[in-house]
Amino acid sequence: MKGGVLSAPGDYIYFKSQVPLHKIPIGSKQWRYYDFGPKVVPPLICLPGIAGTADVYYKQIMSLSMKGYRVISVDIPRAWNNHEWIQAFEKFLDAIDVHHIHLYGTALGGFLAQLFAQHRPRRVRSLVLSNTFVETTSFSASMPWAPIVGWTPAFILKRHVLSGIRDSPQEPFIADSVDFVVSQVETLSREDLASRLTLTADAASVGPLLLPDSSITLMDTNDYCATPQSLKDQVFERYPGARRAYLKSGGDFPFLSRPDEVNLHLQLHLRRVGVEARPDLIPGAPKDGSGGSSNEPNNGRKAADDSSENDKRDSETPPPAESAEPPLAPEATGSHDLDNQLLEMAKLSDDTGESVTPPLENSFFRDKQNLLVSRALLNVTCEFFILNMLYLYLGNCTLTGNVAAM
Repeated sequence: MKGGVLSAPGDYIYFKSQVPLHKIPIGSKQWRYYDFGPKVVPPLICLPGIAGTADVYYKQIMSLSMKGYRVISVDIPRAWNNHEWIQAFEKFLDAIDVHHIHLYGTALGGFLAQLFAQHRPRRVRSLVLSNTFVETTSFSASMPWAPIVGWTPAFILKRHVLSGIRDSPQEPFIADSVDFVVSQVETLSREDLASRLTLTADAASVGPLLLPDSSITLMDTNDYCATPQSLKDQVFERYPGARRAYLKSGGDFPFLSRPDEVNLHLQLHLRRVGVEARPDLIPGAPKDGSGGSSNEPNNGRKAADDSSENDKRDSETPPPAESAEPPLAPEATGSHDLDNQLLEMAKLSDDTGESVTPPLENSFFRDKQNLLVSRALLNVTCEFFILNMLYLYLGNCTLTGNVAAM
């Protein structure tokens, strides 16, 4: 497994140079989180699994923030029971002045998101759940040493956490996602790991939600996943009216291995539940005479928006490096077409009630099928030509042999 800063992906290094990491103490909890995008937009808050940190959702922050959405990714703080987690998360939301939220949780993060939606229904507007569960009974039964987890050495806790991740040969993009998550696990302290394992082993279940199933999207991978299929089936049974977004592959961390598909499903979900993106507030995005938004983190971005006027004075007065936060990479020119496709997909799914596969995936497999058909036809043609030439060659050899015998 790779780890450390030197082996970090290039886009992650770029992300770290653009998006600030926030650390705030709230009571006895230390919160570590990223918050990027227009503040006027209700945020999508990402909750990682037991092996994740706030950094694992960097691809979602980069993509969705450039489309005008606000994305907050948090570390799970040290909480030793579910009630403590709910109270701590509510205090965190109050501290950053956020009231109504949309939650995206994977594995343990999805379970905690459901618990918060159950006990604080007025604050949660929608849920996106991925490879998660609704009860922890099976986990508590498999951890008889849970009462002493707080005294367990760090290397044993890390080994237990990583034991659920598949270590056999995998597709390159899945292997890269595993390597990245393993590098993040190495940054977690013994207390962080112990508290997360305690939350997983604490026998509990999610009760009825006031949130309608139409405001829930279930996004699971169809290949190997550390969450047993039986537990994922319980989630499907609990929310029969939820939207289903299937990922053909992606492993335990599809947000890293399949970011384009995950981001499309997240954008479609946000549009469906009525979240209006504000791309006009993104610095560097094409807009009519509007500068940087004061709602963005770090108001010094006006220096970046006025770069066209300062080009002539660059050699005399360089912009301050500390006060200006550079924007993320600009969107491709086809982003508006993609948004239109997403809207059409939303209309189709609302009419039929069925899940829709993103158009990028359909076109990819369509092109791949056409390529395979072309190759098959070429192979058949070559084989037919070779067989005919071989037949003529054998016929000539036979004729020559007969003439020589005469």
